[in-house]
Amino acid sequence: MFYSHFTNALVKWWQMIAYRIDRRSGIPAYVQLVLQTKQALRLGELTVGERLPTAKDVVGALAINPNTVLKAYRELERDGLVEPRPGLGTFVVATLAKPGMAEKAALTEELDRWVAHGVAAGLDRSDLEALIASALDTRYAEEGDSER
Repeated sequence: MFYSHFTNALVKWWQMIAYRIDRRSGIPAYVQLVLQTKQALRLGELTVGERLPTAKDVVGALAINPNTVLKAYRELERDGLVEPRPGLGTFVVATLAKPGMAEKAALTEELDRWVAHGVAAGLDRSDLEALIASALDTRYAEEGDSER
């Protein structure tokens, strides 16, 4: 019984969001944490009821100031996406995932192949991001909604 509970807790811990900080990006670390959390919420990688990593865990993993993590979590709270529960942690209370994300696995595979093809052709991350942005701009301009 203990082993099963421990194993389930360990698996859940490993499924938590793994933040990354790009110190050369010019984007403040707390903003990067907010954006990565929102992306995980949008992709369904974080769901309502899940606990975010503790500030201590994030600080230990990324070697950043604890106030940076707390600032990010406060912004997510202001956006209505998470709520702190004293003594328990910070929990997801809203999602950004849309119903179409159910096809995420197939789309991810296709996108992974596309990225691999681009890298094999000599494109770097910035080149691929520019191509994606251009395709999105074209698609949504045709639909008359550049903000979608």
